[in-house]
Amino acid sequence: MRLKKQMALTSLVLGMSLLQACSTLHTTPTASLDKKAQWVLLPAINNTETPQAGARLDSITASLLRVHGVSSLATYNASANSEAIFELADRRNQENALTWAKKSGAKYAVAGSVDEWRYKVGLDGEPAAGITLNVIDLESGQVVWSGTAAKTGWSREAVSAIAQKVVDNLLKSAINP
Repeated sequence: MRLKKQMALTSLVLGMSLLQACSTLHTTPTASLDKKAQWVLLPAINNTETPQAGARLDSITASLLRVHGVSSLATYNASANSEAIFELADRRNQENALTWAKKSGAKYAVAGSVDEWRYKVGLDGEPAAGITLNVIDLESGQVVWSGTAAKTGWSREAVSAIAQKVVDNLLKSAINP
């Protein structure tokens, strides 16, 4: 009986470590952020080979910011052009949006980047997402919170579902301590 309990405990610990190996989350300490203030979502930088991964991150982040209590959220409307798929255009677009945000009277800006957004090659084709978010105090220009996270899922999950979990965990750390 005792051996059976030890084997069950060992299996549980091993299973938990396997699950933890599939996910990482690193953040700075949570800042005291005012959810009632005006927030701006800057266009994300796409550091992947997946087209429109940054736009997908923007959509998920905007929705989850509202879910986490940010009631006043504006987004930057960049003009769509064919150059926007290139990394330098993404960075320039985010810089232009930051300049706009500083003039808008908003208190915070959320800037993000996508570092992975794909299905891994292999037998199961697991979805994987890697995301970085920063909250910038627009008055001081300082990053007041920063976090990065990555997660892989099971072969039947969607990349967007994994990304949603990653963004949700990041925002919980940022604005819902």
